[in-house]
Amino acid sequence: MEEKMKISEAELEVLQVLWDAEEPLKIQDVCDRLENKKWKYNTVGTLLLRMAEKGAVVSEKKNRIIYYRPVWEREAYQKEQTETLIDRLYHGSAKELAVSLFQGGNMTKEDLEDIRKMFDL
Repeated sequence: MEEKMKISEAELEVLQVLWDAEEPLKIQDVCDRLENKKWKYNTVGTLLLRMAEKGAVVSEKKNRIIYYRPVWEREAYQKEQTETLIDRLYHGSAKELAVSLFQGGNMTKEDLEDIRKMFDL
């Protein structure tokens, strides 16, 4: 059985910084890029260690400095989380999720037109 990609909301924020960077980052680099967060260096370091234990990131030491990079791909994580959401809230029905998005008023006419073009509808 494949292990699920499970991380906390705080860990996800750190992972998003790493995805956006497209290069390995030091802990301080991650701290600097976490907008609107007042997390201390040790907090970010702890989050990265936990994420390494979960297999979400790996570290590499260069000249006594530890750099972190993501192992999980953004698209794979998003896909798994979307499937989990669909299973939990919509009884496995992607159609019900789409209906909820359309009826919830979250979709603009431009969004709908873009979707039609993407799927040639």
